[in-house]
Amino acid sequence: MALFFDHIVVAAQTLPEGEGWLAGLLGVAPEPGGQHAFMGTHNRLWRMGAGEYIELIAIDPQADAPPYPRWFGLDDFRGPPRLVAWVCQAKPLKAPQGSNILQASRGDLNWRIAIPDSGMSDAGGLDPLRIDWGDGPHPANRMPDQGLRLLRLDLSHPQPPKLQDLKDPRLSIQKGEPGIAAHISTPKGKVTL
Repeated sequence: MALFFDHIVVAAQTLPEGEGWLAGLLGVAPEPGGQHAFMGTHNRLWRMGAGEYIELIAIDPQADAPPYPRWFGLDDFRGPPRLVAWVCQAKPLKAPQGSNILQASRGDLNWRIAIPDSGMSDAGGLDPLRIDWGDGPHPANRMPDQGLRLLRLDLSHPQPPKLQDLKDPRLSIQKGEPGIAAHISTPKGKVTL
């Protein structure tokens, strides 16, 4: 299975709170995003180059709660907005143990994503969720380029994920205290999430 970096995920208790914080930090406004009815969430997006983006996600107060845990541990998320996870494209997409593949769509976007039964991927969310956009469009490629680029993604965990199938020089995986940090080039200079 080949893995390719797709996007990072920032969680917030409310979308307006997260949008104000993240737009201020990055120096650019997000794209609208939309709702995920099957998860009871909604999002905003920032392009980070071809086929890559930042996703801000929160529970949608207007949506029904799903009969299973929401992705990225959102059911238990508390505190200020912060980077919580990342997602890789997987070819072919296979569900890791303890996950199921869900089909989703919004407009002409169609994707399949492997969602952990617990809502949180292994290693405290540091093992990436796997996604497949199929033959359709990728959301980042229809967003304006506002000059954001991922410089490096640092992962640290006592039992870090083993990602031999991901060959990306921007990824640093180390054994240590749990943590995730994304270093991003912005029009305002480098920022770290």
